[in-house]
Amino acid sequence: MPINPKQDESSPDYGEQPFIFHLIELRDRLLRIVLVVALVFLALAPFANTLFSVLSGPLTAHLPEGGSMVAIEVASPFLTPFKLSLVLAVFIAMPFLLYQIWAFVAPGLYRNERRLVLPLMVSSTALFYAGAAFAYFVVFPLVFKFLTATVPEGVAVMTDISRYLDFVLTLFFAFGIAFEVPVVTVLLVWTGMVTQDGLRQKRPYIIVGAFVVGMLLTPPDIISQTLLAVPVLLLFELGIFFSGWFVAQKAEVDKDSADADDPDDKPMTEAEMDAELDRIEAGEDEH
Repeated sequence: MPINPKQDESSPDYGEQPFIFHLIELRDRLLRIVLVVALVFLALAPFANTLFSVLSGPLTAHLPEGGSMVAIEVASPFLTPFKLSLVLAVFIAMPFLLYQIWAFVAPGLYRNERRLVLPLMVSSTALFYAGAAFAYFVVFPLVFKFLTATVPEGVAVMTDISRYLDFVLTLFFAFGIAFEVPVVTVLLVWTGMVTQDGLRQKRPYIIVGAFVVGMLLTPPDIISQTLLAVPVLLLFELGIFFSGWFVAQKAEVDKDSADADDPDDKPMTEAEMDAELDRIEAGEDEH
C-alpha cells in the first residue's frame, strides 16, 4: 500500500515511496534537533564565560592560596567556554531530542510497547540529569578537595581550563550513564534475556563490576570510585524492583490483547503509520 493515497500502482515510484518517506521524516526531525540545539547555543553563548566560572567553582573553591586556572593554548580562553556552551545546549535540548526520536519510532511499535517504552525514555532522561547533578554537587567537591589536599609541598596547582573541561565532561558522562542502570536492568528483564532471580544470584559479580567500572571511569582515587560504585549498586537494586512491575504490566497487556484480539495492538499498516505521523505533526504545529 503506498503512503500517498493518491499514488497509482502504475507509478514508477510505487513501492519506493515508503522508504523515501521515512528518510524525509528522519531528515526533518534531525533538522529540528539541530535547529533547537543551535538556538539554545546562541542563547547561552553570551554567558559562556559565566557558565565556565560556575562549572569551575568546585575546583576554585578548594585551590590553595596562590593557585589558579591557566590557559596553555592560545585560543583556549575563547574556545573552551564556547565548547561548554555547545555541550550544555545539547544537554538542555535532550528532552526535545528524545521526543523527536520517540515521535519517529512510535508509529512502528505495538500499542503495548508504546505504553511501556515511553516511561522508560522519560525515566532515562531524568536519571541522566540526576547523575550529572550528583557529579556536580556531591562528587566534584569531594574529589577536588581530596586532590588539592594531596599536592606535594612546593608544587603550585595551576589547572589548564581545556583539560579541566574535558575532565569534568568525562565525569558528567560517566555518572549520567551509570545512573541508567535501572533502565538497563528493566530492559534486560523485559526482553527475557535475564530474570529477576537470575540478577539477584549475580549480585556478588555486580558489586565487583561496579567498583571496577568506577575505577576505570573516575580519577585514580578511592573516593570518586566509591561515589560511583555505591549509587550504581543502589540503582541496580531499584532496577530489579521495578523490572517486576514492567514484566507484570507487559504480561497483563499481552493477555488482554490476546483475549480481545485488539486490532490496535497489531503492527500498523503503512497508511496507519502515515496517519499517526500526520497526527504528531499536527500536534507539534499547534504548539
